[in-house]
Amino acid sequence: MKPGTVIVLNGTSSSGKTSIIRALQDSLDEPFLEAGIDKFIWMMPRRYLERPLWDDVLGLAHTAGAAGQQLVRTMHTAVAAISRSGSHVIADHVLVDPRWLPACAAAFADLPAYFIGVRCPLEVLEARETMRRDRTLGQAKAQFHLVHAHAVYDLEVDTALLTPQQCAAQIITRLVDPPWAFKRLTAV
Repeated sequence: MKPGTVIVLNGTSSSGKTSIIRALQDSLDEPFLEAGIDKFIWMMPRRYLERPLWDDVLGLAHTAGAAGQQLVRTMHTAVAAISRSGSHVIADHVLVDPRWLPACAAAFADLPAYFIGVRCPLEVLEARETMRRDRTLGQAKAQFHLVHAHAVYDLEVDTALLTPQQCAAQIITRLVDPPWAFKRLTAV
């Protein structure tokens, strides 16, 4: 069976990943399932979504504890399984823990998986975070210098310059050519 296409969107909280996912799902001819980090976080028992257990999931110093490591391993395994079953999938990610990128690359390097950087200036992220009222203030700032530290993507989009639909259109155009970022990251 031919594996389905994987699109991994990596960016900080409030960078616009969810809006891009919606635009991609509306624009792509084939159905793409959504299986990103937030979907997996909300599968956790409610007690893990509050401190101090939340710190074990994502960590105070941006290194996840045991529960967070297991959660991300599960996400990578599930997304790869969705692809291997022949379905297409979009996964949003916030690669703040330095152990997650090599694991992500290893999970997807042998699949038709595109790694997309979702960028946005910090001042725009902070303004969005304040307007949304459903995010912890300061989350985007804490993630800002970590999430793109590796700087290897198949494509990068800037949500301060482009609408979600324009970002989706650029991503769809990129899908014409084979992905290479995860393969390059596993070779490092």
